[in-house]
Amino acid sequence: MVLSMTGYGKSEVTSGNRKYTVEVRSLNGKNSDISLKSSILPKDKDLEFRQYLTRRLVRGNIDVFLTSETVSGSEARRIDPDLFRDYFRQLSDIAGSLNLLDPYGNVMSAVLMSSVLRLPDVVAVDKDELTEEDVEAITGALHEAVDALIAFRTREGAVLKADLLTRVDNIESILAEAEVFDAERVPAVRQRIVSRMEELSLAPDHDRLEQEMIFYLEKLDVNEEKVRLRQHCRYFRDTMEGEECPGKKLGFIAQEMGREINTLGSKSNHAGMQKCVVRMKDELEKIKEQVLNIL
Repeated sequence: MVLSMTGYGKSEVTSGNRKYTVEVRSLNGKNSDISLKSSILPKDKDLEFRQYLTRRLVRGNIDVFLTSETVSGSEARRIDPDLFRDYFRQLSDIAGSLNLLDPYGNVMSAVLMSSVLRLPDVVAVDKDELTEEDVEAITGALHEAVDALIAFRTREGAVLKADLLTRVDNIESILAEAEVFDAERVPAVRQRIVSRMEELSLAPDHDRLEQEMIFYLEKLDVNEEKVRLRQHCRYFRDTMEGEECPGKKLGFIAQEMGREINTLGSKSNHAGMQKCVVRMKDELEKIKEQVLNIL
């Protein structure tokens, strides 16, 4: 099965009075590079989450985001009574020293209380640690997000597979076109050599000329390269169909295809055949780019 390394998954879960959101994003990479971006996840769960992600997603640059918010939109708050009394006493003393008193000689308590509540750390947000139920809920949300990401990868993989098969078909089709030029290439080279010798008024030994001609033309023979290139194309298809995570192997096969195409170009000695080689190289470069995105 062909899976893309690019994907995105998201899941939300509610536990107690809080809602947790897990987002998982992956991009192509040679190995498994996982980044857990959360300040609320317990440290003892870090390794467990990483092992799960590696097992399910295999490899890629993987980012995990875990955020939380209260369901009601307001968080539980707590007043520090000791700090409140201290601030209130200090403000009362200051008000008295500045003669900020009401007609009865007392500073207005309501005003002071309102002022104290605005001072730092008097009112704090309760930040309770995650309970076992919270961790179980977050773990379930992570599994759902990963499932969504794998579904995303599967859809993208189907598109990549169709494109790669088209590119491989194009290479074989262009190779068939090159064979037409190959049929006329050897006679043309032979005639060019003979014509050049006639221009120079040379009279070589016929048998020796034939031996040298055969030796020279054998160097231009590309039958082995054509056979190997077709074998590589067939192996490329078989690997996509049969391997679970074929990305790296497809990259190696593409390299071998490139070697055969380059050899065809160096031996072609024919303008039409060289144009075919350039077109095959163009298709192969697109294959190499797409293979980098395959798991």
